[in-house]
Amino acid sequence: MSKNQIKKSYADCSLGQIHFAWRKGVGMPLVCFHQTASASTSYYRLMAEDVIANPIYALDTPGFGGSFDPECMPAFEQYATWLFEALTALGIDKFFCLGHHTGAGVCVALSSFHPEAVKGMILIGPYPLMKVEREEFRQHFSTPIAPNEDGGYLDTTWRYLADLGAKGDLDLHHRELLNHVRAHQGRYQAYSAVWDYDFVTPYQNATCPILLMTAEDDVLYPYLARAQEMQPAARVAPVTGANFEPDRDPVSIAKAVAEFISEI
Repeated sequence: MSKNQIKKSYADCSLGQIHFAWRKGVGMPLVCFHQTASASTSYYRLMAEDVIANPIYALDTPGFGGSFDPECMPAFEQYATWLFEALTALGIDKFFCLGHHTGAGVCVALSSFHPEAVKGMILIGPYPLMKVEREEFRQHFSTPIAPNEDGGYLDTTWRYLADLGAKGDLDLHHRELLNHVRAHQGRYQAYSAVWDYDFVTPYQNATCPILLMTAEDDVLYPYLARAQEMQPAARVAPVTGANFEPDRDPVSIAKAVAEFISEI
């Protein structure tokens, strides 16, 4: 499937508009949520994989991509509420959800609030962190990278993305620079909410089928085993790509997702 078959539109939520990308398919939709500070564009390569027959929707979290910018400091649960409102506006009442890093937390929150709607979760880089671990991550990933007069923030962001694994794929690296620069305020808001959020409790209580994936060079790989222990019935699939798995290994992800959905 060509990327040219991906369409874009907006859905309303209670505070503004949610931008999303989608492609046609058959069966129950697969809804994708991105990492901080990316956007729905991080799923375009996956959406181009024909092995997934289902319709695919990729939503921009508020503060990112083409979605509205929150003027407050939202709690993590508020992000999930806004995104679910957008799905309701689209008439999507049952779905499989795929979340990458922050997006994995969105999936877990939705499975807690709306267990009747979430029929399966694919979590790339789940983060079942204890409070002290969340505080350690806060120190490294919550520092604002804001515009400055000499433009040095552009180089800082470029190097930050290189360290995360974008180096070597110039199209990816450039696209993520644009996503991160656009979301310099949303990045700080979302990460603040992420480290305040107790991922563990709703994740342990989730009852839907779960598929886990994390690349060995992903910053969250050390917590994959813990995620398995907390959900012994969860399936695990290998994947590569550092912190950009949907971009750098869409073939493996698409195959694992298709098998997961077909077995459900």
